[in-house]
Amino acid sequence: MGKKLIVQRRGKGSPTFRAKTHGRKGAIKYRKVSHTEMDGVIKAKVLSLEHEPGRGTPVAKILFEDGLQKYILPAEGVAIGDTIEYGAKASIQPGNTLPLSAIPARTLVFNLEIQPGDGGRIVRSSGSYATINSKDEDWAYVQLPSGRIKAFPLSCRATIGVVAGGGRTQKPFVKAGNKHYHMKAKGHNYPRVRGTAMNAVSHPHGGGSHQRPGGPTTVSRTAPPGQKVGLIAARRTGRKVGRQPKDRQVQRRGKKR
Repeated sequence: MGKKLIVQRRGKGSPTFRAKTHGRKGAIKYRKVSHTEMDGVIKAKVLSLEHEPGRGTPVAKILFEDGLQKYILPAEGVAIGDTIEYGAKASIQPGNTLPLSAIPARTLVFNLEIQPGDGGRIVRSSGSYATINSKDEDWAYVQLPSGRIKAFPLSCRATIGVVAGGGRTQKPFVKAGNKHYHMKAKGHNYPRVRGTAMNAVSHPHGGGSHQRPGGPTTVSRTAPPGQKVGLIAARRTGRKVGRQPKDRQVQRRGKKR
């Protein structure tokens, strides 16, 4: 009796391949919208800046005026003891959270809500930010880190500034052990072995006297685990056939002569 392929075991979702969640601080979201926040401003004090396993961004523990404590994503430059503001009439300062209707154009923001009241969904990684390009009566048009411009309802909230922890990826891991724990905290597969380097019983691309797949690597989107490796639901395959630049045509003609 054999054993399952590694892709089948990962797809099953056992604790071996699952990200560890025992070190999570809790849901990192905005507080529920209140009348005070909609009509004015509510202040909070930064109690501490803490590390959360599996997250590249530090989290800030804050205490609101009404006694509510929450963990949030801090902006770059926010320190312990600072005061941040929530609400439509909050000042335009790094770390303050306002609806998009109250934020001027060309302002850097992060932790945007996709739907009003969802607590913040996108632009949350360390050092990332989005830019408000323009606004109309109903929508705010925001340029995301990918360069794509997306429309958001004006009642969606966002935080002013850049996410703290920028420059984290510039520090080298130095040794494989550091990379191992970094990937394990997020439940990522590391080290990632090529399928062609495996045995035939371990991967569909394995086996043979040479390291090559042995056939086309395209596979259907509905393929079962164990077979679903390679180019999954590829839009196209093969070489692109088209007109070549003139300089390449001239080079080839010169070689023939």
